[in-house]
Amino acid sequence: MLDDLKPQVTDKIVMLMQMFRDDPRRDKVDLGVGVYKDASGNTPVMRAVKAAEQKLWQTETTKTYTALAGDPAFADAMRRLVLGDAVPAGRVAAAATPGGTGAVRQALEMIHNTTPAAKVWISTPTWPNHPSIISYVGIALGHYRYFDAESGSLDFAGMMADLDGVSPGDVVLLHGCCHNPTGANLTLPDWRAVTDLLAAKGAIPLIDIAYQGFGDGLQDDAAGLRHVAATLPEVLIAASCSKNFGIYRERTGVVMALAPDSATRDLAQGTLAFLNRQNYSFPPDHGARLVTMILNDPALRADWQAELEEMRLTMRDNRKALADALRAETGSDRFGFLASHRGMFSLIGASKAEVRRIREDFGVYLIGDGRMNVAGLTRENIPQVARAIAACCKG
Repeated sequence: MLDDLKPQVTDKIVMLMQMFRDDPRRDKVDLGVGVYKDASGNTPVMRAVKAAEQKLWQTETTKTYTALAGDPAFADAMRRLVLGDAVPAGRVAAAATPGGTGAVRQALEMIHNTTPAAKVWISTPTWPNHPSIISYVGIALGHYRYFDAESGSLDFAGMMADLDGVSPGDVVLLHGCCHNPTGANLTLPDWRAVTDLLAAKGAIPLIDIAYQGFGDGLQDDAAGLRHVAATLPEVLIAASCSKNFGIYRERTGVVMALAPDSATRDLAQGTLAFLNRQNYSFPPDHGARLVTMILNDPALRADWQAELEEMRLTMRDNRKALADALRAETGSDRFGFLASHRGMFSLIGASKAEVRRIREDFGVYLIGDGRMNVAGLTRENIPQVARAIAACCKG
């Protein structure tokens, strides 16, 4: 059997991580891997997480299993964080998952099991794991335009024109905020227009929200999602705690299914528990418990929100600083869009050859499609990054 296995394509981000580690240059800059870094280039443990871990160590009395869907208190805390009061709690089925990736996978498994003929529509471009998992699960793919690379902005007219082709029962995958990899986001009026289109077409949204709090703040980042949830009868949501709680390695996420009534909600809840059982049985609990403690403790939550806001503002300020530095280097405003984007990522419009030269000649590491993690920028490395991009990206 094993000798019949076929070689798998190496993950490009993992490969880039190894290349960065092997690079002996002291002034190398990692703008590839999607983790937040402070001014010293470290990915810190957030203060509230440290405090919650200490409290958990002192008070935890068992390591037994929780439930197939995870601790209900975690699901309830995440429902309130993501959805606010947009929908009644009785409409929401939820299950803990290993990270946001696990949440996406379980949502897609539910789609495949219930409506195998459905097509899942994804933005061009999108997070590479989206099409990879969709194809692996065996679901048909559709694509809609999203980003105008020339202007560095949202192509909303193209998006709406393409989504006009969705069929009843199809699923449209949307980024809740801080679009990965472009950083170009829907406005609230855009969200309303997309919601109206989905309602008219009888399509179901699957909203992947992995960066709540990194864009315009916790509430504003969820405003579009909440409008969709309050308007449509069925919505799927995949939420991650990796970025906004900084607990990447704890693999903490949640999948939610919004149903039109309590009976359908109960069916969805049973299905999510069943899917967990078939995949990894009981979901991990450590990260979920920390998140629950932080969200339910006023002092811990206030400190978490304060540090999250510091992180958001740092990324926003670094975006502006890089745009200003590129303006000075190029004598033009063709990279001005970087300041208006939100979240961890932006596409700088570089070709693969230009990305390779940026890496080889300047020690600045980007993903091959030109995706840049702005959370890896610091005041010290911004001039170097600006020189590299200006020298290699001639436009």
